Amino acid sequence: MRVLVTGAKGMLGQDLCPILEDAGFEVIEAGHKNLDITKFEDVEKYIAEAMPEYILHCAAYTDVEGAEDDFDMAMLINAKGTENLAKICANYKIPLIYISTDYVFDGTKISPYIPSDTPNPVNKYGLTKLKGEEAVLNHCEKYCIIRTSWLYGHHGKNFVESLLAQKDNKSIRVVDDQIGCPTWTIELANGIVRMINQHTNGICHICGGGETSRYEFAKEIFNYAGIDSSVIHPCKSEEFKTKANRPKYSVMDNNKICRHWREALHDYLDLRPED
Repeated sequence: MRVLVTGAKGMLGQDLCPILEDAGFEVIEAGHKNLDITKFEDVEKYIAEAMPEYILHCAAYTDVEGAEDDFDMAMLINAKGTENLAKICANYKIPLIYISTDYVFDGTKISPYIPSDTPNPVNKYGLTKLKGEEAVLNHCEKYCIIRTSWLYGHHGKNFVESLLAQKDNKSIRVVDDQIGCPTWTIELANGIVRMINQHTNGICHICGGGETSRYEFAKEIFNYAGIDSSVIHPCKSEEFKTKANRPKYSVMDNNKICRHWREALHDYLDLRPED
């Protein structure tokens, strides 16, 4: 099966493509240098020539803080770019898998979010990703919207690597009132393969099992890496000023698709190259 992956050079794409190949798929890697998803005619020409049997849409504007300042660009990529792909997929009857986020939720729930829960983003990034979801729902008959959360991997900037870069810092503040599901890109990639093989249609959540706060997540990273975790101090979101609001509780029910976040984190750290 021929599968086209947008955002193939991103943090998720770089893990997803080889996993797809190992699973027996023929992968067409589309990075931003050879496919601009914001230009409808270019996208249509590219897809018509490639003729994939599935499209995995991983390309995105992912800078949560940046979206507050450059909302137009975030909307262009996450909403308009996704709409372009959705319309073309509908025309060619190609199933579209769209990677979305827990940030479509407002965090006011006290139990894990399920796919049918009503989105209500509290920041502009979440809004742009929700608009992407709506584009897929409005145009595609065959689709899978996959929401994930707190993503980290070996090939891009993420919370785990940012924290480890501060290991010599004697005082690190991390919020303890944001609760979510850390997700390793490998776990997400394996879940995506499973969705393709099962011909899943609809909305699903693929994220690390269990739940944790940013603070407890940070402590676990340092403890397992053999670094003194006493330098990590809890604080509240109000004390840690950011441009974008974050949902306080964005835990999602992953239907046991992925392992517990702690088990996956340990494997990630074991495979991490030495500094």
